[in-house]
Amino acid sequence: MSAETAPFRHDLNVPEIYKAFIAAEAAVVASGIDKHLLHLLKLRVSQLNGCAFCVKMHSKEARDDGETNERLDRLVVWDHVSDFTAREKAAFAWAEALTQLPTHRDLAPLRATLREHFTDVEASALTSVIAMINLWNRLGVSVH
Repeated sequence: MSAETAPFRHDLNVPEIYKAFIAAEAAVVASGIDKHLLHLLKLRVSQLNGCAFCVKMHSKEARDDGETNERLDRLVVWDHVSDFTAREKAAFAWAEALTQLPTHRDLAPLRATLREHFTDVEASALTSVIAMINLWNRLGVSVH
């Protein structure tokens, strides 16, 4: 592999930025979001972003923390199955809207549904989780 085609080493190229990302990740994880929902959000966003490394990692972490294979298998079709709670579905809808960023979508109805299941503080924490995994996915995809 030539130097021109070798993967970037973000951790070496911009170490201070990378350290700040790691610190932000620690704060996101400590935000109080249930660890099972955190795993599912990270996995769903990673699926949407096509980050194979992150899909594998978050699937394993979810299983290690007790998530079922059945729910993990059906996460990709979460809105068509009854495996997930209304609270989880509100979070997934929010994650998809913030990850796919359609320019014509009105987020107000999603915010209203989110507020039925989460406090404003929890919704901000969820938004931070979604933003953080999108950042990690983009870094991961950039080195594939």
